[in-house]
Amino acid sequence: MFLFRRRGRGPRVSVGEARTRTGGERPAAVLLDVREEAEWRTGHAPGAVHAPLTALDGGAALPASVRGRPLVVICRSGHRSQRAVRLLTERGADAVDVEGGMIAWAAAGLPVVDERGDGGSIA
Repeated sequence: MFLFRRRGRGPRVSVGEARTRTGGERPAAVLLDVREEAEWRTGHAPGAVHAPLTALDGGAALPASVRGRPLVVICRSGHRSQRAVRLLTERGADAVDVEGGMIAWAAAGLPVVDERGDGGSIA
């Protein structure tokens, strides 16, 4: 069952919808950040799981903790996450991407942390 697909809209969600689906005590989905390591270290959403698109493109498997779960995929601006969603859905994953990426996430005032858990920024 695909939780996020809607007719005529394509598999995209707003940052608000992404936060709702991936936050809280029992999130419905996992926020998957597909940016590169340096971008991740500088700033990412709390609770996100990191899986760089370059690794996924190279055939790497998803982290075990997210396999079989619905995925909300995010990158810096939304372009790489769209590519990742195509790749992941071809592999059988239930995935959508976040429109506007981490730029939109931060602009909406949603939290961003660095690799130490301190206030981060979007590189």
